[in-house]
Amino acid sequence: MNLGLQGQAAVVVGGARGLGRAIATLFAAEGCRVGLWDISPQLASTAAALAAPAWRVDVTDEAAVRASATETWAHFGAVDHLVFAVGVGSGQFGFPFWNVELSRWEPVLRVNLIGAAAVAQAFAPLFAARRQGTLLFLSSVAGQIGSQTDPPYSAAKAGLINFVQCAAKDLAPFGVRVNCLCPGMVATELNRSVWQAWANRQSPETYQDYETWAAAKIAQVVPLKRWQTPEDIAAMAVFLASAQAANVTGQTINVDGGFVMHW
Repeated sequence: MNLGLQGQAAVVVGGARGLGRAIATLFAAEGCRVGLWDISPQLASTAAALAAPAWRVDVTDEAAVRASATETWAHFGAVDHLVFAVGVGSGQFGFPFWNVELSRWEPVLRVNLIGAAAVAQAFAPLFAARRQGTLLFLSSVAGQIGSQTDPPYSAAKAGLINFVQCAAKDLAPFGVRVNCLCPGMVATELNRSVWQAWANRQSPETYQDYETWAAAKIAQVVPLKRWQTPEDIAAMAVFLASAQAANVTGQTINVDGGFVMHW
């Protein structure tokens, strides 16, 4: 896209696979120096493919997050763009919500919401002192519509949207922009896990394979009647990091084929 990002440094938390990898790949294609944080076994292979430095960081470990942020910033000299692309589900199908054991809530909140806050707290003072940069957090359309398929995930992503607004207000005086990006129906491992949790509760008469289930859901809830792709999400993520989006902060932007419309 040639968005003028050449030579800048972008760190993608959750960059080893899925949406994070797609975002890291596009940043690299734009000429950015890319760093990866993840705990996935795919971290080494993705880092090798992108010729990117990598840090094995668990976002629920506050001390590790702070230490790794300092080390990552020092490695690049400064970080221009930070993307939080981490997300986990409860592994249980809601509908109704009391079918989800309370013990499944805390791990989802710790990764999706508290983990995001931990990463933001570690990097925000560094961005503020430099008085420039962007932070982007991947939420979900589930955080806007009260998705019944996975209430802990939906609640955590809703909290993340609100946190991004708080962070954007705090960092605006320093010229640092913070936004939230909500994917719709993307064929990721997380999306498949939602189907699996549903499928585990079906009888032989109501069971559908993943492709059939997903096609029916897309036909029902996505006005454009098609999947969103990792590349769709990456294109918006990289655009939001560019000077073309210089007046965009505190926003929740959906790349969802029209799934969520507010009027």
